[in-house]
Amino acid sequence: MDYPSPLVVDPSGSVRHSIVWLHGLGADGRDFLPVAEALRLPPELGVRFLFPQAPRRPVTVNGGLAMPAWYDIYSLEAGAPVDLEGIRRSVAYVQSLVRQEQARGVEPERVVLAGFSQGGLVALAAALHGREALAGVAALSTYLPQAVVPEIAIPRRVFQAHGRQDEVVPLSAGVAARDRLLAQGHQVAWHQYDMGHTVCAEEVVDLRVWLMEALR
Repeated sequence: MDYPSPLVVDPSGSVRHSIVWLHGLGADGRDFLPVAEALRLPPELGVRFLFPQAPRRPVTVNGGLAMPAWYDIYSLEAGAPVDLEGIRRSVAYVQSLVRQEQARGVEPERVVLAGFSQGGLVALAAALHGREALAGVAALSTYLPQAVVPEIAIPRRVFQAHGRQDEVVPLSAGVAARDRLLAQGHQVAWHQYDMGHTVCAEEVVDLRVWLMEALR
């Protein structure tokens, strides 16, 4: 399955860091461009943003309708089977983007993987199954099935945020993901907000603070 080329936004000066930001189910690679702008990261950080685009594929839970998706979703029920093969393909793609950044002069320890919902799961899985050092992972309004968690993973710095009124991915699913990450020894900065399945202004502020620490 082909992955379209990501939208790339370079800083005005030299590139020192990269953030790879994955959208959610049925969305577009450009969806988080306004959020990236709202972060107001200092120009001296030299952050390049990459916004990958998921390929279109049928999604079972949506009646087989084709839409941008990082993997198939069979059911929203707890304990439902997981499209591990689809997740692995997208994880391999994201890891290839990290290697491409390294070839362009940005070492993995200066790369942040970020994602919302489906994209958040893929960002987490790419980090947990990767062997390279990373600056961190930002997982927004997402979940982490037990089948996706490896037995051993390099400890990661993780920013995790979730809405208390999330109507798509319940808060309990985010908490379960947090607890799995903590049990593996990852450094998790957990935040929850009075919002649904979206991103709020307070979250953007907290993410900026975390990124300023991660991208040093």
